[in-house]
Amino acid sequence: MSSYPVSPLAVTLPELCPVAGVKLASVQAGLRYTGRLDLSLMEFAPNTTVAGVFTKNKCPGAPIDWCRKILYRGKARGLLVNAGIANVFTGQAGFDAVKYSAQAAAKTINCTPEEIFVASTGVIGEQLPYQKIINYLPELYSKLASDQWKETAQAILTTDTFAKGFSLKTDIDNIPVTIQGIAKGSGMIAPDMATMLCFVTTDAKLPATVLQKLLNEKVKTTFNSITVDSDTSTSDTLLLFATGQTPNTEINDIDDPRLSNFSNALEKLLQELALLVIRDGEGVTKLIEIKVEGAVNNESAFKIGQSIGNSPLVKTAITGEDANWGRVVMAVGKAGEPADRDLLSVAIGNIWVAKQGEVLSDYDQDKVNKHMQEQVIKIKVNLNLGEGHAKIWSCNLTQGYIEINGSYLRS
Repeated sequence: MSSYPVSPLAVTLPELCPVAGVKLASVQAGLRYTGRLDLSLMEFAPNTTVAGVFTKNKCPGAPIDWCRKILYRGKARGLLVNAGIANVFTGQAGFDAVKYSAQAAAKTINCTPEEIFVASTGVIGEQLPYQKIINYLPELYSKLASDQWKETAQAILTTDTFAKGFSLKTDIDNIPVTIQGIAKGSGMIAPDMATMLCFVTTDAKLPATVLQKLLNEKVKTTFNSITVDSDTSTSDTLLLFATGQTPNTEINDIDDPRLSNFSNALEKLLQELALLVIRDGEGVTKLIEIKVEGAVNNESAFKIGQSIGNSPLVKTAITGEDANWGRVVMAVGKAGEPADRDLLSVAIGNIWVAKQGEVLSDYDQDKVNKHMQEQVIKIKVNLNLGEGHAKIWSCNLTQGYIEINGSYLRS
């Protein structure tokens, strides 16, 4: 965990309960950090299914290549995660580190290497001391337990200032199931796919094909709708594991109405985890909620929302609690999407300050200024061109972000 002050938007880690078919353990391996947990192992029950979504950065880490290579099998028995070294831009040695670590973990758990998923986060360009990881596997295996969620949530952190997790109870055809996940991420956060690392588990019994379709659908409005700094990480990984320990009705179609409650719960969980990442954005003091309405289509609305959320001028104005809505107009116009100045309307804190291309002379400026002092800033724009809409979450840009990222390699 970061040595920087805890984010003022931090949320206390909730109680995370055991998930049937999942055991976890973490140790202090000293891979880059000292005096803190930095290496974790999860073991899943036999026949656990898996789905995944990964970064679209064209320079991904070796762990991403490995996970993509084995994902098509749809089966998982283990997950090995280290913090501190990203194992990115490390050549053949990086891929060897993943391969040998997976082979050793497979031998420890008694499965095939293709059932071991691997994730790394941290500094780019440093070689991962995989032999040290392998040496710690016996200790990790001996410590595996169902109640180690808090420790694992802490072990995957880098510049994060608080651990992130969320848990929900739902049902499939009236059979109770649990969905629970942990995440890390603080900087280098932007679609696709803004998670850094996120691991979700459920005791539901679902085929990998259904899991993958669900994940692809739900990530669009959750992790792919957040941005801290517009920079897409080389290590972003979101994995969803279903252990099948709950004897729910067999589901083979994402549109099966019996899956509705589970589908909604998964989206809520992913959204909560995504917002926790934004709340821990490096140097963050304010959360920004951006609603775009009236665009020509949803994709256009999304791009306009991203333009607003990534604008340094918008973000710094919010840091200074300056209701400079003209910067929002600028961000809409530079998005490269259809927009008509004379139809555009802008609201701050649910108060319309401009409509149909003109400032409203009678808008309550005092209320707008008061809203700018709050921790959650709401921006809404209506292009009045169509039915397209989107919601984006971002955060402000502060001196703290510069301090963290100006000395990352020395920290």
